[in-house]
Amino acid sequence: MTDELRIERRAGVVRVTFERPHRHNAFTQAMYAALHDLCDELAADESTRVLVLQGAGGRAFAAGNEISDFLSQDAVAYEDWIRELLQKLYALPQVTIAAVDGVCVGGGLAVATHCDLRVATAHSRFGYPIAKTLGNALAAPIVYRCAGVFGEPLTREMLLAARLVGADRAYAVGALTAVAADTAALDEEVAALVDGILPLSRVTIGAAKSQLAARSAALEAAPEGDEELLRDVYTGPDFTEGVRAFLAKEKPAFR
Repeated sequence: MTDELRIERRAGVVRVTFERPHRHNAFTQAMYAALHDLCDELAADESTRVLVLQGAGGRAFAAGNEISDFLSQDAVAYEDWIRELLQKLYALPQVTIAAVDGVCVGGGLAVATHCDLRVATAHSRFGYPIAKTLGNALAAPIVYRCAGVFGEPLTREMLLAARLVGADRAYAVGALTAVAADTAALDEEVAALVDGILPLSRVTIGAAKSQLAARSAALEAAPEGDEELLRDVYTGPDFTEGVRAFLAKEKPAFR
């Protein structure tokens, strides 16, 4: 594990906190590796009923990925490895809850949409503003999962207009189970949700999750040529400029 993740356990519940508030909890390669390991462990854990994911600091669930991690390796292969984690998270037998307090964008939104349930504070915002930041692209299954949770109209707005969606609009389309006034109310809402899930039938939950996963697999499979599309994007001029500008803290000048 890594000190960038805090893992707390109590009877039937595992709570994971992303501990990089100085970077809005942007995911590092080490954090993803730790989540891979945790998902492998939980996949065979019959005693844990609920997994809660949250960000530290009250300003962000997670603001994407640490961009410098893309520079030391094949970007498409790294994205594939992240997508493997998302698939593991979505397939867990536990009920997974994303407790969102603040910005939830990029990789953070990908993680949240691969959870079963989402609860957020009223000031939280969601999106994929990559068209104005990095000039990269998402794997098709991640786009489809977002559309499955937020609906196609809001997903188009997130990607094509690079706008963030507020918690009120996310709740209105069913992407959120509840909206809490503040951090304290969010904690209470999550606790009530967890307490309500713990005594439920494991058989019913397992069957429902299996059925929903099968439906998602059929609807959200990557189309032919998706990897080649991503490779063209990640080796192209816009992503190069996006990374340069991001690291230099400048506005990118896309061609």
